[in-house]
Amino acid sequence: MSQQSIYTDHPESLLSMSSQFVPTIDVGVLSSREINARLEGEFRCLHTEQRCSGRINARIDADVIVVADESGTSVAGKEVVLEPVSKTGTSFTLFGVTIGVSFHWERNEDQRFVGSLKLLLTDAGIAAINSVSVEDYLTSVISSEMSAGSSVHLLKAHAVTSRSWLLAQIEKSRLLKKNPVKYQTLFEDSQQRIRWYDREDHAHFDVCADDHCQRYQGITKAYTGTVQRAVEETRGQVVTFHGTICDARFSKSCGGVSELFENAWEPVHYPYLTPVVDSLPPPSGYSMDLTNEKAAEAWIRGDPPAFCNTTDKAILSQVLLKYDQETTDFYRWKVAYGQSEIAELIGKRSGIDFGAIIDLVPIERGASGRIIKLKIVGTKKTYTIGKELEIRKTLSRSHLYSSGFVVDKEDVRNGIPGRFVLRGAGWGHGVGLCQIGAAVMGEKGYSFDRILAHYFPGSELKTLY
Repeated sequence: MSQQSIYTDHPESLLSMSSQFVPTIDVGVLSSREINARLEGEFRCLHTEQRCSGRINARIDADVIVVADESGTSVAGKEVVLEPVSKTGTSFTLFGVTIGVSFHWERNEDQRFVGSLKLLLTDAGIAAINSVSVEDYLTSVISSEMSAGSSVHLLKAHAVTSRSWLLAQIEKSRLLKKNPVKYQTLFEDSQQRIRWYDREDHAHFDVCADDHCQRYQGITKAYTGTVQRAVEETRGQVVTFHGTICDARFSKSCGGVSELFENAWEPVHYPYLTPVVDSLPPPSGYSMDLTNEKAAEAWIRGDPPAFCNTTDKAILSQVLLKYDQETTDFYRWKVAYGQSEIAELIGKRSGIDFGAIIDLVPIERGASGRIIKLKIVGTKKTYTIGKELEIRKTLSRSHLYSSGFVVDKEDVRNGIPGRFVLRGAGWGHGVGLCQIGAAVMGEKGYSFDRILAHYFPGSELKTLY
């Protein structure tokens, strides 16, 4: 399953951009057969120079998009771009935007945005895309991923992390387009399915607006002076490693140790995305070789100290927004399934009829104890799946909190368990910055650059613009 690294220096690197240049990006917000929105202020269609405002409706007629406003003005095309006439005092609201896609708290809400609205005809319907400057985008991301009332240290660390991730993805997309070898995220045969999920799925825009990329909810979330200060005071700053922008990942809770990049995504090693023990000093009484099954089991069943091991509601509220707080356990958690429930769930989520489930066997664990390959043993079929998100998707109706778990089989009759109990650690893939850990570090007085140095060892801060 080897895949050649596509991360090489090239002359168009964003690290060499003009200090006056602030990139504009396209964010995919919504896709539907029909889209309703409201334009606050006057907008013009780039293709026709027609002006429109107020409520608009976009629908598909034959093979084009028809956009009509309240006055009856309409424009049509396979792509319609509505640009604000004025840079100030204008915005647009998209109605019925889905957030938390496929998560247990999935819901719809109306969201307001600054910048331009691009409506693009795709195979799935109409894609509503927001063209916005990177810095405006980040102000929203920080308020969407974090509570706007978080400490300035946490907000600054997250602003730099999110900016770095975003610009690294733009670099990566540029390289992927140049590479003649098709980028693969699925390797499958009769014995196993190894798959990872990244943002290369997005062909029509740079990033999406949901957790698949970074939460981006426009200016819907309340901004504060602290959020704006965090973005402004880190303006253009990224973390770099040996002359490249770091692919700076983050998750809710590492569970005590962060994970290697290549254990969650493609087999490329980044020295700055290596295992970080989330406590100073490291916890005693545990073997930290969590690739070892016995050590991983002791770690996951234990309660070792870590920055992200906190029950402080004031700190957690900085990272866990209202819908996130519907999840109460994250550092250590437990999920139980009856036999019929788990057999039906795995069959539906994997598309494979395993029959009754006999066992869930970790074949390979990563540096954080997360399972990279899991063998599912059934009465009809035995099959191995990976990587971590494929495992989480298969074992939950939304997403299992993490793939860092051990399995207890109960009520075993004739070799078939009547109940499976999964006891796990962490929330998310665990690579890079641990959001809850960073929040605790911020409250303890660690500066944003020290937080970044902790989670991205060997990296350096650089100001691009």
